[in-house]
Amino acid sequence: MAHRPLRGSERAPMPGASSTGKADPKERFEVTILLKRQSSDVLGDRVARLARGERRDQPMTREDFARQFGAHPEHLAAIRKFAGAYGLTVEREHAARRTVVLSGTVEQFNKAFGVDLQRFEGPAGSYRGRVGAVQLPEELQNIVDGVLGLDNRPQAKPHFRRRPQASAAVAARAGTGTFTPPQLAALYSFPPAGGQGQAIAIIELGGGYKAADVAAYFAELGIKAPNVLAVGVDGATNQPTGDPNGPDGEVELDIEVAGAIAPSATIAVYFAPNTDAGFLNAVTSAVHDTANKPSVVSISWGGPESQWTQQSMTAMDQAFQAAAALGVTICVASGDNGSSDGLNDGADHVDFPASSGFALACGGTSLQASGGKITGETVWNDGASGGATGGGVSTVFALPPYQKGLQVTNASGKTAPLSNRGVPDVSGDADPVTGYNVRVDGSDTVIGGTSAVAPLWAGLIACINASRATPVGLVQPLLYTSAIAFNDITQGNNGDFAAAPGWDACTGLGSPKGNAIAAALGVKAAP
Repeated sequence: MAHRPLRGSERAPMPGASSTGKADPKERFEVTILLKRQSSDVLGDRVARLARGERRDQPMTREDFARQFGAHPEHLAAIRKFAGAYGLTVEREHAARRTVVLSGTVEQFNKAFGVDLQRFEGPAGSYRGRVGAVQLPEELQNIVDGVLGLDNRPQAKPHFRRRPQASAAVAARAGTGTFTPPQLAALYSFPPAGGQGQAIAIIELGGGYKAADVAAYFAELGIKAPNVLAVGVDGATNQPTGDPNGPDGEVELDIEVAGAIAPSATIAVYFAPNTDAGFLNAVTSAVHDTANKPSVVSISWGGPESQWTQQSMTAMDQAFQAAAALGVTICVASGDNGSSDGLNDGADHVDFPASSGFALACGGTSLQASGGKITGETVWNDGASGGATGGGVSTVFALPPYQKGLQVTNASGKTAPLSNRGVPDVSGDADPVTGYNVRVDGSDTVIGGTSAVAPLWAGLIACINASRATPVGLVQPLLYTSAIAFNDITQGNNGDFAAAPGWDACTGLGSPKGNAIAAALGVKAAP
């Protein structure tokens, strides 16, 4: 069969990595094929209206979405035929998610996709990878959007930071110290804790939680523990490492923050491998979950746009567009490495998937309070821990309608029109010095980072959804016309970008005034 390159699938080695030889030809693994959507133009028109703030379309049911916009049955059949021709096994297929998961050996996948899989070693460890593009036979060129999973490099990092060792300088700067999530909810004037009838999906790419930790934490808070469910994706499960400095910190932070804000909601935690395929499949599993039916998704993992393939970014952005049509809000941490997003090439970078225009990108502040009131809030940029809120201007995604007319301010105070998608949209306390009191692997600790802001906003959205007839879904167009509902952050920078009145590329619109946010989203105040 003649093969041609799949556009956007090109890979290069990870920075500092080099090949140590060919991958074991008998190694077995799984690959996800993403098919094109039925009626993609119709869906595109629908989500474009939502992005412009037009709310006449009611959220679709997952069943209706699958029928109208899922993969075409003939395309699913074509992949089965292709798999058979190369001795690959169809493990799973899902029409609504437009995915077919194939299993096979390195040798079989090399032949099927015209690649030369090798082993690479580098600073991030060992991984199976490839260089160049995936090749597709002619008959699949017009039905496939992506082939993910041939390369199993770690795709994303969690965006949490532990509080640095106490010192006189840190203590002086911390002022009022750290906060429990309910204390932050009170400072940010959130509606009463709730979330009845809602499900919050949390995406995790490693680690796990212990039920005993969750029970003990909520007992300490005096709050009834939420119902927490573990959902396995692509063979991953809830596997706590026992190391509070590892990914367990991310998992338990997310559960405890979202659960403390919305204790009546179900917390569904989707565990997946940390690969491009695993990340996408976790998100689509959550968005199209007909059992738990989450109305909001919290994502605290990501990486610089330049470290993703175009096919992966397009696939995730399409998943977020599907979420918008279904009335599902996607909350994503904007990153913890300032305007460089942790790269040392001298350029500015934003974190993906926060940079998708269909994600509510969540940036970070440093918060001071006294007597139950906010006394100061600035951009989180902490030289002591080396962390700073992610933010800047995407090099991939176009300017969304709800950000038209905005300006970006650099650290020297100069302004310029915002030309592409600006990150973040909103913010909240993220400084680990003024961070969140949580429990991880049997120990009470303090964690910050924009990882904490995504579940904070997800909990708020869940509480708001519980008081609405329909979920808010793509919330940005409504928020960008409700500046009064935010604490405007005007001091600080994240490196190359500075805070400024109104939206800025450090803290977005600002931190939430929860009850005002609820009112802007159509929730009437309690009598």
